[in-house]
Amino acid sequence: AARVAARGEEGYPSDPMVVVLGRPTAGELGGQQVDVRVHASAERVVVELEDSPSQGLGAVGFRSARTAMTRLAAASTLTELTDLLAHEVRDLTGFDRVMVYRFDAEWNGEVVAEARRADLNPFLGLHYPASDIPAQARRLYELNPIRLIADIGYTPVPLVPLLDPQSGRPLDLSHAGLRSVSPIHIEYLGNMGVTASMSISILIDDRLWGLIACHHYAGAHRPGQEARSAAEFVTQVASHLIAHRERADARDAAVLTQGEMTLLSARLSATDDDVLDALFADPALLSVFGATGAANLFQGTLRTVGEVPDLTTMLAISEAVDEPDTYLSSTDHLAGLDPRFVDVAGIASGVLRVGSLPEQWGMWFRPEQRQVVDWGGDPTNKRLAAEEGADVRLSPRKSFEKWREVMSGHGVPWEPWHLEAAEELGRTINSLLLLRSREQVAMAESMQRSVVLDRAPEFAGVELTARYRPASTYQLGGDWWDAFELDERRLAFAVGDVAGHGVAAASAMTQVRTALRAYLYDGHTPGGCLDRLDRLMDGLLGIGVATALVAVLDRETGLVEIASAGHPDPLLVRDGTAEELVLERRPLLGVGTGTAPSSVVDLSGGELLVLFTDGLVERRGSDTEVQTARLLDLASGAGGAAVSTDVLAWADLVLAELDTPDDDTTLLAVRLD
Repeated sequence: AARVAARGEEGYPSDPMVVVLGRPTAGELGGQQVDVRVHASAERVVVELEDSPSQGLGAVGFRSARTAMTRLAAASTLTELTDLLAHEVRDLTGFDRVMVYRFDAEWNGEVVAEARRADLNPFLGLHYPASDIPAQARRLYELNPIRLIADIGYTPVPLVPLLDPQSGRPLDLSHAGLRSVSPIHIEYLGNMGVTASMSISILIDDRLWGLIACHHYAGAHRPGQEARSAAEFVTQVASHLIAHRERADARDAAVLTQGEMTLLSARLSATDDDVLDALFADPALLSVFGATGAANLFQGTLRTVGEVPDLTTMLAISEAVDEPDTYLSSTDHLAGLDPRFVDVAGIASGVLRVGSLPEQWGMWFRPEQRQVVDWGGDPTNKRLAAEEGADVRLSPRKSFEKWREVMSGHGVPWEPWHLEAAEELGRTINSLLLLRSREQVAMAESMQRSVVLDRAPEFAGVELTARYRPASTYQLGGDWWDAFELDERRLAFAVGDVAGHGVAAASAMTQVRTALRAYLYDGHTPGGCLDRLDRLMDGLLGIGVATALVAVLDRETGLVEIASAGHPDPLLVRDGTAEELVLERRPLLGVGTGTAPSSVVDLSGGELLVLFTDGLVERRGSDTEVQTARLLDLASGAGGAAVSTDVLAWADLVLAELDTPDDDTTLLAVRLD
């Protein structure tokens, strides 16, 4: 009793205990070894007792789990990992069939791995509609990660009393493993010939990624609590490995895409032909994005490659997909935006659009993803159906048409790196067009606004403020800033200034910014990125000179690695005092010589790092040192806006006090939140 009471105070479901009941008395249980599971439920402590196996699977569960984890950790692909997981859970629990079942974005499921008895039909690759596991059931899977139905022929036992005398409410059984099951689910299992089942939730970032579904066909089956806990623990470990593998695969794909985009941009920059003609002759236009067709409308001229709808339809698609005030928009279910596009689902179910003007855009197209689902198993395998009886359905046939309706008109979803690549390519094309046309100043202004945004993005654990002011005598300039995630813990920040103003400077700025992003994504240090950018500008781009400052912040340690190429030194503000960080610099970008040393700054104490361009401290007729001293005073609290309380207000004050009409001005301030 004392052990049970202590477990009840923990609140959440506890690990199972093995308890031997006391000596039996008349009409009571006793002298029996049982598994005990305890958890709190409102005002009550719920105690669940099950027969404890004295040997077999339950007795070796945790000893096998350690070996299972070692094998899982050695998996090199997601497919190998899920396949191993299915086999390990089957070895631990002894079910006839164990499946790893993965959800898609709309909660439809697919069996991605399976371990089964040799005489059973394979379910690997089968799909099931979201309606098979409704939202309330998915919520319970998140609350209670493991669920066992030891015998679908069990007789439900009512709770006595029905209502808690103390609270007047039914007992909360959300975490109970022995609570009764929906009759509909029992019927569903019976239709599949299943006599016992168990499910284990695969949770990633507290969200249901999938399930391990265990089926038994040879009568009741109750693995011991120890075996079930071991299987649950192995699944938790596998969940972390799956998350790590997916993130690693995403990073690899993003780096590959960035590399291909850099090469494509270089080829377009070097061509003497029309830039858009060269783009639509390059195979990378489709391959980089996994698209089957692409189209561009520019100054009334339409260019296409691959399979695309007719012009009238594309104009309507562009209007439907376009989102106001955004440069990029996308969908993988075009017919969901407008039913009139159902007829073009075979060509354009997925659409990715770039463009800031209704009459000038680029679009990529993907066809609908057709799924053919066999709900009845392999029709050539008669033996299993005969053994289970003619009235047994291996899966509910009524769901077949419903599944095809759910998937109708959906294309393969666009990955984040495809969206970023499209945005970068659109900006690169705009910059190249601007270099070759004096009549496109308005487009260049729109392009610059899409690159140098008015506000900074939000990142977890970091306070970031950015401000950009163009010179009043020019609408286009070479100043820019950038901020983006490299991986789960690192953020990259950059400010730069390409010499000059107007179309050429804005176009050069876009190319420099794009190349710098690619180098950072490829894993190079800030100094290494600047050195490579220098060689690129000097040997290929031919766009003059530029300054830049690149910083990479580790959000866990607070350390920032910084490198500078001829750029003004940043400020560091701590405890109301500002100081200028004097960095070792490499020469200007574009001169083709020199290397960039790196410096490390610690922001773990709440320090504010301020990066800016020379427009903030250089002014005609004024000493730069005087302007810098004024900036330091403002960073130390002069003027009324305190950095420690409101960085945004302070940045606006600095621009109001120091902004110059002679040059572009950029300011970027960052600190750990």
